[in-house]
Amino acid sequence: MTDTLLALSTDHCRITPLFADDARALAAITDETVTSQVHFLPAPFTEADARALIAGSGGGDVFHAVRDERGLDLNGVIGVHRRPGGEYEIGYWFAARVRGKGIATEAVRAVVEALAASRPGCSIVAECHPDNERSRALLRRIGFVSTGRAGKRPGRMLMAWRAAPAWRIDVC
Repeated sequence: MTDTLLALSTDHCRITPLFADDARALAAITDETVTSQVHFLPAPFTEADARALIAGSGGGDVFHAVRDERGLDLNGVIGVHRRPGGEYEIGYWFAARVRGKGIATEAVRAVVEALAASRPGCSIVAECHPDNERSRALLRRIGFVSTGRAGKRPGRMLMAWRAAPAWRIDVC
């Protein structure tokens, strides 16, 4: 993986770079439920804001489109943010219409696994507000654990991804 994912596919998603033509759809899925949680997004989030975010994607902050299985409808966004010391932060938001359907879990898992495979030894983290139980549950499902440390953003806690072992013993 370079700093931009070229393309990933899962059973229900196509994950590609965000393009300028995605600005209208990005603005449409970025409502108050998103802007109230993502500190760097203005409220309301307009098409002009979407164009600026897409234009600024690259280098250390790359935003990926999560599209439906046909690759058409924009269902969400996953950001991969390079931090010092071989650490990468994952962030995301999804359209209200797909929440609770497993799409976010599937897409975020695919990006995290692709990132880990392409950057052996890297650390992958996420910051999550303790009251955001749905997001914390998603992160736990794909292998993130609490570090007990505060994140860089106010009120956020840092979670770190732990790859599942290649083996397991089902004995207690």
